Amino acid sequence: MNIRRINTLHCGNEDGLTPLKCLDLDTVQDFDELLKAMSRTAFGGRNLGEALDVLEAMVIDPECLVVGTFSGAMTVAKMSKVLCKMIDNGWLDIVISTGALMAHGFIESIGLKHYKYEPDRMCDKGLFEKGYNRVYDTLEPETNFMQAERVISRVMEEISDATHLSSESVCRAIGRHLTENYEGSGILKSAYARKVPVYIPAFTDSELALDIASHMLRKNPEWQSLTIDDPAQLPFQFNPFLDLFSYTKRILGAKRIGIFTIGGGVPRNWAQQAGPFLEILSQRIETMKTTARRFQYGVRICPEPEHWGGLSGCSYQEGISWGKFISPKDGGRFAEVPSDATLVWPLLVKALEQRLAKKKGKITHGKEDLKKTRS
Repeated sequence: MNIRRINTLHCGNEDGLTPLKCLDLDTVQDFDELLKAMSRTAFGGRNLGEALDVLEAMVIDPECLVVGTFSGAMTVAKMSKVLCKMIDNGWLDIVISTGALMAHGFIESIGLKHYKYEPDRMCDKGLFEKGYNRVYDTLEPETNFMQAERVISRVMEEISDATHLSSESVCRAIGRHLTENYEGSGILKSAYARKVPVYIPAFTDSELALDIASHMLRKNPEWQSLTIDDPAQLPFQFNPFLDLFSYTKRILGAKRIGIFTIGGGVPRNWAQQAGPFLEILSQRIETMKTTARRFQYGVRICPEPEHWGGLSGCSYQEGISWGKFISPKDGGRFAEVPSDATLVWPLLVKALEQRLAKKKGKITHGKEDLKKTRS
């Protein structure tokens, strides 16, 4: 058995190790300073502090296209304005989301409300009878969906001359309608104003799609048997490949790409498949020699543990093997925060806003000008 000799033991300084520091709240004046101090601590606090550094690097990089992916009931959880702030501040160039998240956010943007679930005086059977849909600790009245369907029907009337639709074009139409007819904030309104495309890869898995289907059946009673033998009879064709090609073209046009992710699911995987897709095209189609695209920056907030083996818990390190991310050894910068997004996402966004405000005039205007040129 080898015994370590006292004269060979290191104390850290000679090996260039980074010393940690106690979190001193007396020295903290804002969220930026708090997260900076937390980055010198340990565990989840360090993860969050380091995520702020990576997110800052990503959004101020003038040649980086930033993709935001969002899943989970974040709009039911009242996080809509956090996402709106990221769009309004120019921190996201593309948004990819679940349909449910956008549907609940759309409901908020037409002035409807969600309510608190109180288990000590409510039961799910009683909630069903009264028309309340429960999402964990929050209630969505069925009447919200009924009002939302009427709005979606008006949107569909406005684009009735379209022969081909995608989730991007539908979200843009909804954003335009909300901007022209409703006061207040909204995710699709912010995206429309900033010309940020919104993609919903699993579009039919959402209230938005059900509302559109209801509109078609109401306008065409002969289809109400749900037997549609000839797709050409439909008033439009919904083609998800329009989304795929639109997104991939944007990725190809960027010098560098970064990804900010809340949760996992289809939005995250759909966004990350751009690298493998371009590799497939280059290898298997002789006339398409595309340039490889891998994410150089990444920040992910997700409570899903890696050891369960699910895709939503997949680490950035694992994604390197798929050709989705640049290895840290080659310049990739990534941070993962294993936490409930409602706890840490607002802290991260507020801290970044304060940090950039301190540096205003030095780093923000250059990227904004470049974005206008790029769009």
